Amino acid sequence: MLSNFKVVLVETSHPGNIGAVARAMKNMNMNQLRLVTPKHFPHADATARASGADDVLKHASVHDTLQDAIADCQIVLGASARDRTISWPSFTARECAEKWVNDPQKANIALVFGRENSGLKNHELDLCHFLLRIPCNQEYSSLNLAAAVQVVCYELFIASGQQLVSEIGDQGEDPLASAEQMEGFYQHLQQTIADIGFLQPERSKSIMRRLRRIFNRTQLDTKELDILRGILRFSQNHNTKN
Repeated sequence: MLSNFKVVLVETSHPGNIGAVARAMKNMNMNQLRLVTPKHFPHADATARASGADDVLKHASVHDTLQDAIADCQIVLGASARDRTISWPSFTARECAEKWVNDPQKANIALVFGRENSGLKNHELDLCHFLLRIPCNQEYSSLNLAAAVQVVCYELFIASGQQLVSEIGDQGEDPLASAEQMEGFYQHLQQTIADIGFLQPERSKSIMRRLRRIFNRTQLDTKELDILRGILRFSQNHNTKN
């Protein structure tokens, strides 16, 4: 779905950072990586840091110039944390995602990231239509390369409507407890805490009102309610034996 977005890295000095970027991209279901004169690539450090995103590295294209890397792109955004002397139209990562992820034209969009230590040079930004910003601490705004790519890719992923379906737990298979079932539980609860001596007659109304608020907020399902009533029955039986 996000194949029209191309992550472009300019003169990356450490191959491990390329691998980390590949991993960040695959996390967010992106796979279009372009490299402009990387210092070392391919490299074992890139593969190691990719942590399984080998396919992204395998299909990464290497270019001699930034012009070549963005030649087929209609929109080019250059990531920059530094303010520039000349005013430049800019978008935050979230604004970029909101504007172009669902663009019906599906233009090829380049997201250009510069060198680890100095970012993009002015002549490289001249090739960009917009600046790409990641809002952060103004006193310390230099993000690690892979972290910056991760933030941008995350915003694109969320804007695209892709969701990770959780396979943990029962996925809400048990219906919520009905009002009648909850009322039976409250009566059981009141009787139990009275039997164990916790509930004082003069405070019974206020305590039960607060307990109702607690359990009403949780929206118990039927299985959870059965567990709680089982605990109450055990407490009553244990109290009776003693």
